[in-house]
Amino acid sequence: MLMDGTNALMAQAQASAQYGTQNNVADRASQLTDGHIKSASAAKEAGKEFESMFLSQMLSHMFEGIKTNETFGGGHGETMMQSLLVDEYAKEMTRAGGIGIADAVTREILKVQEGQ
Repeated sequence: MLMDGTNALMAQAQASAQYGTQNNVADRASQLTDGHIKSASAAKEAGKEFESMFLSQMLSHMFEGIKTNETFGGGHGETMMQSLLVDEYAKEMTRAGGIGIADAVTREILKVQEGQ
């Protein structure tokens, strides 16, 4: 019974961490498209945040089935922190050049702002 409660708590923590990241990006995008922030650098930053969130979602699916080796790690702590590690991987991939989503999102944000 204790294990079920622990697993539920870990799942809730991971979901709230991902939900918080998505809300921050959504709030940032709505600020940009509503005209609250109109600088090109802010649009570029929002594009990078979006790409990082997208990559984090894709990487989280990749790491779902991986079991940890008890000899060198594992346990509940690793399970709970895995989503944070995946987020950092995504941020680093974006900093290293990403996959091109940030540039496309930045262009679209600037187009929307020009039309207002």
